[in-house]
Amino acid sequence: MVTTDEKQTIAAKGGAIGENTAELGVAEENAAELGVFEGATAEASFTGTSAVETGAAGVVATEAGVVEVAATQVDSGNRVYASAANLPTTDDLVAELTRVRKKRRSRRVIVGVFSVLIVVAAVAVLLATRFLPVLQVYGDSMSPTLNEGDIVVALDYGDLETGDVIAFYYNNKVLIKRVIAEAGDWVNVSDAGTVTVNGVVLDEPYVTDKSLGNSNIVWPYQVPESHVFVMGDHRSTSIDSRNTAVGCIAEDAIIGELVLRVWPLEAIGAL
Repeated sequence: MVTTDEKQTIAAKGGAIGENTAELGVAEENAAELGVFEGATAEASFTGTSAVETGAAGVVATEAGVVEVAATQVDSGNRVYASAANLPTTDDLVAELTRVRKKRRSRRVIVGVFSVLIVVAAVAVLLATRFLPVLQVYGDSMSPTLNEGDIVVALDYGDLETGDVIAFYYNNKVLIKRVIAEAGDWVNVSDAGTVTVNGVVLDEPYVTDKSLGNSNIVWPYQVPESHVFVMGDHRSTSIDSRNTAVGCIAEDAIIGELVLRVWPLEAIGAL
């Protein structure tokens, strides 16, 4: 219990009580009941405190403020050795440490899984781009063989032949055309749109509108070394090797030969 003399001692040391204990947040008549709490979890020492009975629990006024303690010992220096309330127990600390470790392990697992997925996705994109490109058709220069919106699959080409449909890079774009002639061949297109290669008329069942088209080269035309001569199946609208704007296609610019259409569903099949 806190005596009147002890209250005065507290006021002199902490300057917190004054003439009564109202400044401590309690009425003077209730000073003997400064508050009782439960808990004795960790030993602590408070200097400059009021004296309380050994083993008593209550509120101790210190120079730093009011501290809740469960007193265990009072020494001759007016120091109270007390167990502070609400400190974690050993079991609480173990449980918290276990929780933190599990959280860290979970984070490492998540990061690991995402890293693997990113690597797998990157490899898949690399393989698809290099060995099995999937392309979407834009425009109608290859109609009726291919129409806008069709999705096709290309394979890394080996030896190209006349009539193969290929995809190639041109000015940071991907174009799709049909191979008409290879390096060293002589190509000629008549005003009526008939195509001959090395003097032989090509059989072109895929063409429905024969036309000389937009041509500004001199016929007959010889295909340069390491190049192929290409034309679109829609001859009247296609801009291709018949015009110097595109010209013949270098072999190292070829992505691959189109082998399969996968969209639309009703048109799935080999090309």
